[in-house]
Amino acid sequence: MADDRQYLARLQDYYARHRVLPSYARVGLLVGLNSKASVAGLVQRLKTEGYVESTPDRRLKPGRRFFERPMTESVQAGLPTLAPDIIATDTITIDERLIPNPSISVLIKVKGDSMIDAGIQEGDLVVVEKRGSANIGEIVVAFVDNEFTLKRLHKERGRIVLKPENRAYPVIRPKGELEIFGVVVGQFRTYR
Repeated sequence: MADDRQYLARLQDYYARHRVLPSYARVGLLVGLNSKASVAGLVQRLKTEGYVESTPDRRLKPGRRFFERPMTESVQAGLPTLAPDIIATDTITIDERLIPNPSISVLIKVKGDSMIDAGIQEGDLVVVEKRGSANIGEIVVAFVDNEFTLKRLHKERGRIVLKPENRAYPVIRPKGELEIFGVVVGQFRTYR
């Protein structure tokens, strides 16, 4: 399976560029296999491992494990330490990790900096589970006074308020109704 991992990596890169997997003939060209039997053997091994599947018209598509990524123990974010050999100790599928309930989850792009002290920056994508209620202390997307906002749900003198995580912004004390759209369950950002 050592070479198969390299072949799989090439297929993953191809998929990232084209959003489709190549034909069997193109797989051979992509990974450097010359015979149809070698390509068929590779594809069968990848199917057996759950990395690829076939559509009803026999085209290849990503399987349940196609988007798994290697995960290592940890990296020191404080003072530097001796660099250990970086060896994957497990695999993880980002979608499974960030989106536990796909049918009720949406991604929302963050605008503004009112939540920076909670580690949420402008441009981040937050994973929001659509729910009509939330617990005190959870970060929510709420509809309040005819506007959507991302804040932490708090209680102040027996009333629900929305608290920013940036001292430059005031606490929102709803004048009218406050409606919870959903609860933030994850976030991510890309660096480019």
